[in-house]
Amino acid sequence: MHKLLLGSVIVFSLFSCRSLQDSGSSSFSDSESPYVKEEPKVKPIVKKEKKPIVVKEEKITIVEDIDNKDHKYYVIIGSFKVLNNAKNYKNTLSEEGFTPVILENESGLYRVSVAAYNIETDARTKVDQIRNTYEKYNDTWLLIRKL
Repeated sequence: MHKLLLGSVIVFSLFSCRSLQDSGSSSFSDSESPYVKEEPKVKPIVKKEKKPIVVKEEKITIVEDIDNKDHKYYVIIGSFKVLNNAKNYKNTLSEEGFTPVILENESGLYRVSVAAYNIETDARTKVDQIRNTYEKYNDTWLLIRKL
């Protein structure tokens, strides 16, 4: 009797294992199995490379300024060939909370500055701050006033 029972168990085991190989329906890689949990899909963190700050040295004159102080370093957020376009942009920036100033370089381009400093590191810090805060101003650059 034990031999018959043992034989039945062996035969059942063989058929069970064989069915797993043929169908694969009970495989642990099956996503519908209650025993398999999918790992959450996490996007890898991609660090943006810090874009280098463009620096240009130009002779400039101040076209419009509230306090009309001369500074060495200007944070430039826009450049225009037409003064009226620079003025319109200045108004837009004012509505966004900036205090823009219009400068003119010796080639006749109008630069719209949103900050001015006498210390270069302060100006660079402001460029980085604007770039990090406002995606649309990620091309902000630094103008050094040529004497």
